[in-house]
Amino acid sequence: MKKELIKTTSLMLALGMSIACFASCAKADGNAMPASSAAPSETSSADSRTETKVSYTIENIRRFMVGVDDPVELPDGSKKVIVNFDNAATTPALKPVMEEVDTKLKTYGSIGRGFSAKSNISTEIYENTRDKVLSFVNCSYPDYTCVYVNSTTDGLNKLASALITSKKDIVLATRMEHHSNDLSWRDRCKVIYADVDDQGRIKYDEIENLLKKNKVKYVTVTAASNVTGYVTDVHRIARMAHKYGAKIIVDGAQIVAHRSFSMIGNSPDENIDFFVFSAHKMYSPYGGGAIVGLTDELGKHMPKFYGGGTVDIVTDNTVTYKDAPHLYEAGSPNYPGVVGLGKSIDVLNEVGFENISAHEQKLMKKMIDGLKQRKNVVIYGDTDDISDRVGVISFNFTDINSALLATKLANAGAGTRRGAFCAHPYVWRLMGVSNEQARIYEGCDSAKTPGMIRVSFGIYNTEEEVDEFLRLLDQTLENYRNTNHEGTDEEDFDPAF
Repeated sequence: MKKELIKTTSLMLALGMSIACFASCAKADGNAMPASSAAPSETSSADSRTETKVSYTIENIRRFMVGVDDPVELPDGSKKVIVNFDNAATTPALKPVMEEVDTKLKTYGSIGRGFSAKSNISTEIYENTRDKVLSFVNCSYPDYTCVYVNSTTDGLNKLASALITSKKDIVLATRMEHHSNDLSWRDRCKVIYADVDDQGRIKYDEIENLLKKNKVKYVTVTAASNVTGYVTDVHRIARMAHKYGAKIIVDGAQIVAHRSFSMIGNSPDENIDFFVFSAHKMYSPYGGGAIVGLTDELGKHMPKFYGGGTVDIVTDNTVTYKDAPHLYEAGSPNYPGVVGLGKSIDVLNEVGFENISAHEQKLMKKMIDGLKQRKNVVIYGDTDDISDRVGVISFNFTDINSALLATKLANAGAGTRRGAFCAHPYVWRLMGVSNEQARIYEGCDSAKTPGMIRVSFGIYNTEEEVDEFLRLLDQTLENYRNTNHEGTDEEDFDPAF
């Protein structure tokens, strides 16, 4: 009797495994089994009847930002609401994003392989957000897929580790790039660069000339500069890249919160092959981001990141890996990051990118016009035609070191960024600093190296904040210029930097 029970149990287990395998294979073939009916809806019918629909607009969005109107303690012990113009580095959280993450964590369970109602709910949200990301950049499965990453830097490194198969591979970048879209490639292959013109814009003709003269495998460019805010005509570059047999990769870190982006061009040869961006630059600072790329192309390559979730079967001597996107997502997923990313997409789409762009143009014009009225100012990039710039402005004053000025502004309640913004070759060009001059500063305290001050706008910033910033700037400059600096540490700082 006991033997028969064991035999029966074994048959049942084997049958169960076969059914599970069949269901899994059917899903992989596109014949997905119905989603679990146990997953509760986001709101009950009673809640939905009483829930008030919130509308997000450029006029009211500040009300929905976390902490931007909360006083912060300054070094002198006083408290005030600071002017935060450091949005290009990272943005504050949206309240609806924070609330969405908090709500979805109540039903959080393991993604993908858990057997529980919470796991089913979380897995469905996690997978469905991929479609939202694809829609956000105007493309769809099966041509494209969405791979979740920790950040743009993480995504570019994962792409480089997968796509580059030989040290002889040639990647064409530009001198405008952030280090993440430069250093990711340098150690893996040969990188050649198209330069920028005197105002810092990309030289498109030089890109084509380099494509003509070299067997380029990938062209990698930023969609918008984090130093000058210039928006790159990536579809024009895509057309050139495809003409010469290369594929295009776009660093989208600085574009996603400012302008709409489309993977699809006016013709197939203008389509973008790969696009990478971060959630923390679009009001969801929970980590997370995405690679959007050609499904077939991603499936041909193997990233050098291994672990759970990437495999189908592992034996003593063999490994069978999953297809993209799961192939690129080793380890436990960042569920809050994915939830936050999805909600930030919803809010930005509702506010509208045309409205965001028009708002930024007003803030930029007001700031540039105000800076031009101050003596000894140097503003980098084109200040007359700003139509191809997102809300980023970098500047210096020739009579005060940029690190000193940024520190004094911070102490007064104005938040900026100071330095070379992880784009050293680009900043050196704009400042007229040669490679030899830059090397002199190796090992120096960062405040004593060449740099600029950057102000960058978010959707919540206002014209009144620009006025307040200029007021604090005047006050800071006046105090500095009227002070005798002899015998102080400030003497050690080169005013030109």
